[in-house]
Amino acid sequence: MSGGEARWHGVNLAVACLALDPGGLGGMWIRARVGPVRDRLEDGLKTALQGLKLRRIAPTISDDALYGGVDLAATLEAGTLRRTGGVLADADALILPMAERTPVGLAGRLAHAMDGDGMCLIALDEGAEPGEHAPEALTDRVGLHIDLTDHALTDAPALAIDLGALAEARLRLPKVTVPDEILADLTRVADRLGISSFRAPLFALAAARASAALSGSEEVEEPDLLLAVELVLVPRATIIPDLEADAAEETPPPTDTLPEDAPDTEPQSVDTPPAEILLQAAKAMLPPDLLARLKAGKAARAANASGAGAAKAGNRRGRPLPARAGRMGNGARVDLVATLRAAAPWQPMRRSATGGDPDRIHIRMSDIRLRRYQETSDRAIIFVVDASGSSAMARLAEAKGAVELLLAEAYSRRDHVALVAFRGDTSEVLLPPTRSLVQTKRRLSSLPGGGGTPLAAGLRAAIDLAALVRGKGMTPSVALLTDGRANVDLSGAANRPQAAEDATMLARVMRHDGLPALVVDTGLRPTRGLDDLAREMGAPYVPLPRADSRSLSRAVDAALAP
Repeated sequence: MSGGEARWHGVNLAVACLALDPGGLGGMWIRARVGPVRDRLEDGLKTALQGLKLRRIAPTISDDALYGGVDLAATLEAGTLRRTGGVLADADALILPMAERTPVGLAGRLAHAMDGDGMCLIALDEGAEPGEHAPEALTDRVGLHIDLTDHALTDAPALAIDLGALAEARLRLPKVTVPDEILADLTRVADRLGISSFRAPLFALAAARASAALSGSEEVEEPDLLLAVELVLVPRATIIPDLEADAAEETPPPTDTLPEDAPDTEPQSVDTPPAEILLQAAKAMLPPDLLARLKAGKAARAANASGAGAAKAGNRRGRPLPARAGRMGNGARVDLVATLRAAAPWQPMRRSATGGDPDRIHIRMSDIRLRRYQETSDRAIIFVVDASGSSAMARLAEAKGAVELLLAEAYSRRDHVALVAFRGDTSEVLLPPTRSLVQTKRRLSSLPGGGGTPLAAGLRAAIDLAALVRGKGMTPSVALLTDGRANVDLSGAANRPQAAEDATMLARVMRHDGLPALVVDTGLRPTRGLDDLAREMGAPYVPLPRADSRSLSRAVDAALAP
């Protein structure tokens, strides 16, 4: 069986386990782009989950649709309150496509429903970048994590779902017993894999019980535990355990002498604890590039959290938000339908109190609901380019090319680009925030190179320009392209120690101001100390010793992309 076939077999078992115990396992997080592989998995899920009410929701679902609300037309017609049923009250399991776009508020509401009512969630995550995925509030509450990002269609036949066997296993599941020490063993394995969630061992236990029921047993055995580790714990692992080092720490040091009265005994064989067996199996299942994936994911999340345009609420344009109670005036716009919904339940009481026309709708100030929208501000990438003599002319040309490539794509992302160059004993804003590619090319072509490296002056100019950009309602990000050999301080004097100190001080200012940034080392070799400067700045450090302009563009785009 090939690796792809073995992984698909595991997916098949995961679907069967979820069908047996959807409440205990919480659901499934499926990371895969739209395509035939995901379609086959969805088909298998729908077959296995027959009997459950499956409802498909969107990341933009409103609170009224989620929880239910006033049925305005029925209420006005009947004269008494009529309500619509919400999705949460009408479903056993929810299917959430584009889960990576779930807003924080919706994730919290779904998490609350999963905690309280045992709602099962199937999150379809289509994120393309390592840091682009469903909110952790949801992924932590679903037991099964499936990644089909690189799964080939040839290794994904239709899932084998035996409904008769599932029915028998469902009857057997309540009778399955678990040895007392199993949960402690699973918790120990989770801890050694770097899993901090307390839910993970419980999900693993539920998967082991479902596996035992599927295999026709009424007691959890070692194969069931291995399957639970594979389906639940391994996808959550954050570290690769060093079994040899751990064993050396736990082994007591040998004694050089034996007591004189000690009897001669043969060395006895020691049984390996179940937790160690599970841990060894888990280590063998871990992907060899686990640490690289985790590092890429953290870097992307850090960049995404800071590099995107900031969201802000308004009352004119953007994505609609649920209406809120408020007072009219100051340009606020009344949401008529939401206002009528708020007023509808009180109509009989108000009519009887006022004795007025029964056909009149009584609206009070407390019923007023205002429209709200959320829009994302434009982003401005401020390139701070080292044009000094230490930065070779070839590297400067590559930096210019990267700026042009990024700006060429700026129109589709509503980005603006600004350019600050530093050389000699000062810095200069060559290009204020603009989306003009022609103007940028002209300014870049006239950018000379040579002289000292006033890095601190360049950072100060970037901070000032970022403040100006924020004042215009845009979200600034800084991309610093330099070889890092600062030798001119803020006063313009050639003083290498003071220049480094000034640059560090301004890097801390940028971090204090929450200014998103990226440091690209354009030197032919990684520059000592530039990674420390990036750390002071709270920015990712990317050494690109042999990169061309296209590689530079991709690095900046990946780190600061919204």
